[in-house]
Amino acid sequence: MPVLPGAEPYRHEGGEVGVLLCHGFTGSPQSLRPWAEHLAEHGLTVALPLLPGHGTRWEDMQLTGWQDWYAEVDRELRALRERCAQVFVFGLSMGGALALRLAARHGDAVSGVVVVNPANKVHGLSAYALPVARHLVRTTKGIASDIAKPGVEEIGYDRVPLHAAHSLRVFLRLVDGELPQVTQPLLLLHSPQDHVVPPADSARVLSRVSSTDVTELLLEQSHHVATLDFDADRIFEESLAFIGRLAPSVGKEGTAAGG
Repeated sequence: MPVLPGAEPYRHEGGEVGVLLCHGFTGSPQSLRPWAEHLAEHGLTVALPLLPGHGTRWEDMQLTGWQDWYAEVDRELRALRERCAQVFVFGLSMGGALALRLAARHGDAVSGVVVVNPANKVHGLSAYALPVARHLVRTTKGIASDIAKPGVEEIGYDRVPLHAAHSLRVFLRLVDGELPQVTQPLLLLHSPQDHVVPPADSARVLSRVSSTDVTELLLEQSHHVATLDFDADRIFEESLAFIGRLAPSVGKEGTAAGG
């Protein structure tokens, strides 16, 4: 299936500091593209892959599961490590959970983590019905485009395939158990008015990780897809400053690239 226009993966060859960005469940690289481009403009090497089953049609996602999505970002991280001295992992929503698992499993190979509205749990009574319901009903209504800013749309599916949703639920429970293995510096940004992932998920992540260098920032003006919302520029600037603090060469590269 052809990839939806705008949902293509994005890569940029920059300096010796790399960033891997992970998009969300039923979404696409489009939700993180401005963030990725901002990092590239400041001299960073950037990888923003399209997760399997995403960016085409929901029927394709029905055939994939968390193992496929995680394998893709794991592969991208290993590729970045081969050419970069330091690598950071960023993620939105489920992408935040993917980033946190990469940090838990790869240890010192990951220099820092930035997550925006990270998912930690599939909520509601329907979550408990998923193991059975997915065999009876193929989809439920979509979760894309929870954005406060008028006229901005996220490229994502208008339906959620229940086989994939069940796999997501299994994955989030797995990641929750691995959060104590996350020791890297962590920047967590979340929206109090999020209609997809409740603030409780961010609170849970913060309470479970073992990181000692932790920064929590509230995105008061944005909904779930904050990377395309009113607080987008703040996310871009804060994440770049976070990298600059942990990889001092970035500030110097950024001056050269920006000048």
